[in-house]
Amino acid sequence: MLKGLIFDVDETLVYYEGYDHRKWYEGWVLPELKKRGIELDYETYRKTVRGDLPRSYVERFGIDHVEFWKIVDRVNLQYRRWMAERGRIRPFPDVDALEELKAMGLKLAAVSNASQECTEFVLSLFDLGKYFEVVYGKDYSNLDGVKPSPYLVEKALKALGLKSREAMMVGDSHHDVLAGKRAGMKVVNVTRFGKIDGADYYVDNLWELVELVRKMLER
Repeated sequence: MLKGLIFDVDETLVYYEGYDHRKWYEGWVLPELKKRGIELDYETYRKTVRGDLPRSYVERFGIDHVEFWKIVDRVNLQYRRWMAERGRIRPFPDVDALEELKAMGLKLAAVSNASQECTEFVLSLFDLGKYFEVVYGKDYSNLDGVKPSPYLVEKALKALGLKSREAMMVGDSHHDVLAGKRAGMKVVNVTRFGKIDGADYYVDNLWELVELVRKMLER
């Protein structure tokens, strides 16, 4: 029986108006790295983010990899604050559906590849944190544990006291689908940006998710 849902955050619950990953990296992150004598081109950085290269790969540029990712995350928090001040971080109009899902008695968790501080900051902007029993951002003790690794998802399952068959992963990206499947869960793809192969269910928005869940609970 379904007892819980684990949500991705960015681009599933909230979005960033005008955000471009390359421009963010080259305009915000790279200047900070250059101050420390690190020249890391965007394509190499992107490979570490996608998981094509381990997070520790950056140590060949002469910096401890944990310190490197903490620098990136500090810049990301600055960027998010800058975006928030300009009203360019916005919740999707269907996030009110979280209240309905909570009212059904489901345990909810949020899991993000962003840092804990970045994730909590964004959720706090729209008072979304109240819906989640646990919120997990990236874990500096296991930096390769970000999605598509199942590590953070399994961490959330454990905190909720649920088995993988008792919960579903909800997200917008390929990484969300892979992380959920690798954790042994059913996955719901919210198709805000198109369908991702490999999901078990597809919904256009979170209200459709509510209907899907309601049907599951009535069985």
